[in-house]
Amino acid sequence: MKKSFIFLTLLMMVMPLWGFTWKAQWIEAQDNRDQVNTWQVFRKTVNLKHRPDSLIARIAVDSKYWMWINGECVVFEGGLKRGPAPHATYYDRLDIAPYLQKGRNTIALLTCFFGKHGFSHMNSGRAGLLFDAQGDGTEILSDATWQAMVHPAYGSYIKPAPNVRLPESSISYDGRKDLGSWQNPSWTGVMPYASEMGMKAVNEVYGQLVERPIPFFVFSGLTEYVKVEHDTARHVLRCRLPYNAQVTPYIKIKANAGLSITIRTDCFDKSGEPSVMARYITREGEQSFEGLGWMNGNWVEYTIPEGVEVLDVRYRESGYDTRIAGSFTCNDPFWNELWKRSARTLYLNMRDTYFDCPDRERAQWWGDIVNDIQENFYVLSPSSWQLVYKGMYELMNWQKPDGVIYSPVPAGNWDKELPVQMLMSLGMYGFYTQYYNSGDDHFIAPLYDRIHKYLHEVWQPEEDGFVDVRQGGWSWADWGTNIDMELLTNAWYFLALSAERQFADILGREGDEADILAIMDKMMKNFDRKYWTGTAYRSPNYQGQDDDRAQALAVVAGLAGEEKYPHLLRIFQKNRFASPLLELYVQTAMFKMGQGEEALKRAREQYSDMMSYQDETTVFEFWQHKGVGGTNHAWASGMTVVMGREVCGIRPTSLGFQTFEVAPQLAGLEWVETSLETRYGKIQLALRLQANGNLKVDIVVPHGTQADVKWKGRSVKVKSGRHSLIMKG
Repeated sequence: MKKSFIFLTLLMMVMPLWGFTWKAQWIEAQDNRDQVNTWQVFRKTVNLKHRPDSLIARIAVDSKYWMWINGECVVFEGGLKRGPAPHATYYDRLDIAPYLQKGRNTIALLTCFFGKHGFSHMNSGRAGLLFDAQGDGTEILSDATWQAMVHPAYGSYIKPAPNVRLPESSISYDGRKDLGSWQNPSWTGVMPYASEMGMKAVNEVYGQLVERPIPFFVFSGLTEYVKVEHDTARHVLRCRLPYNAQVTPYIKIKANAGLSITIRTDCFDKSGEPSVMARYITREGEQSFEGLGWMNGNWVEYTIPEGVEVLDVRYRESGYDTRIAGSFTCNDPFWNELWKRSARTLYLNMRDTYFDCPDRERAQWWGDIVNDIQENFYVLSPSSWQLVYKGMYELMNWQKPDGVIYSPVPAGNWDKELPVQMLMSLGMYGFYTQYYNSGDDHFIAPLYDRIHKYLHEVWQPEEDGFVDVRQGGWSWADWGTNIDMELLTNAWYFLALSAERQFADILGREGDEADILAIMDKMMKNFDRKYWTGTAYRSPNYQGQDDDRAQALAVVAGLAGEEKYPHLLRIFQKNRFASPLLELYVQTAMFKMGQGEEALKRAREQYSDMMSYQDETTVFEFWQHKGVGGTNHAWASGMTVVMGREVCGIRPTSLGFQTFEVAPQLAGLEWVETSLETRYGKIQLALRLQANGNLKVDIVVPHGTQADVKWKGRSVKVKSGRHSLIMKG
């Protein structure tokens, strides 16, 4: 245990608790049995002689909590899925002084204990609460003076249960056992005192306590659906959301007792495996229910039995605290709708972590995250970066003693390495893009040694610089067929070394940098000799058709010379093996080759099927949806990057976009407008191709930055402010 704590201290991005000592005790309800899907309620009444100017509460649970102070909901779904490292738990830090008053105050928490492992959660095995508020002469500490009980209305099981990847259970709530307004100061019910669990704040059950590194989630008020359809034959209310969203559904009814209402979304089993749902059992009379376990979809469906009169249905949207700050429009509605759906998908796939899909898995697969990192900078506001940093530290904190890294983490029922995804994560499009585009290098020093261990001890180059394909736990590079695994592996390894070489230079690791450059030099000198056939790149033992993904990576890594481009273009025009995950790199390669029009022609063909689903507001895991795979995978949102970075040509030329270029390839479009938010402010750009071949450029350059506008071999540098240019064709 001590060794694990030391490892954590080396790597976690936590603020040191100077001068702070935990005083609170872990507590639980006397009737708690640590069963799966246990919900507990906690109350504490305190009398304050004065309202403190500041009172920082530190709150830890396994797994989630909701908090009310004096009847006001202060935290909606607090806590993070457990696992900043294998032996650690996140805690929240919140100033509660604004919600307190002089005199009597009531603090109430509802906690949810998942009680099982998942692909995004490490179960501690204990359903406890730690509440420690100290400051300004006031202390409110969890101990045996709190009241607590297992909430009797929450049941433990609904069939079909969520698939094994999800630590969450579906919610079953029996309104006949409702506790009333137990959160409010005026509640007069009886609740036993809590039990102290006999553990200090940091202990062998919960491990080290790590401060929450991302913002609290944001949540709306109860909101009306876009429309409500009555399916009388099925006794179902189908309620349309404005888009695929993370929601907690609400219903108000008048009913007889003992009737069962089920609530689910259209995404419940659309991927082929069940997600979460909710069931409410009625009591007599007028009542309301909000299922606090979030679900996602375009539609919410309530199954209403006979004897239930529906008075109101609404929903509450919640999610990660960031904004869709970027934008893109052009003269072609296809790309406008694709960008809109892609941006929605990116936001939908973030909460505790970035995840592959919000329904089937909610798991932090790092192949997906590499695409998300790039998309962030063209779609979301900078607060999204904190979720990336959280994922980076988690990835390296879960590194095995032999140097292997794996995802998804945190995880309690998965530990298999996908070697190619791990190379993707550490490389130029993963960790390095996050560093360069944000201008934030804080993670490089603490993570570097672990990166180096993985790339040079787990992977061991041969004399010619290349590495063998490693099986790992799952030798996976992409969905689909005709996957040249050796070629893909070595291209991603080269890109990983390219990033590590930059990090070594930043840290002054001259010996490492020289060794890395020596390997890269061998790979560059030997690449054509080993893999070029005269018409394509392919591994000696590969028997399939030319892999378009592998050709693309050779281009974007700089391993393919320009003289190869005509051959590679023919492959990109003919072969369509890349999934939506790796299509981003095919597109990037084609634009690098100066073939923007061909790139967008290919992309339109690839995305046309999923865009034909008029009821969907997101992009898919696969090009077609056939009952397997999700309809909301942000790895398919890569065209947001293509439109911003390639079509509009906006890319940083120094850290954090302090200087950036605008080198558009309009690829057949007549006009485009786009914006993206950097650490310095928002870049805004409008491009219009004129009949004489000139390009009209309207640009807003953020304060403290400079742009280099390029068109047809000409270049104009513009400083901060709003500018209008005519670039001659």
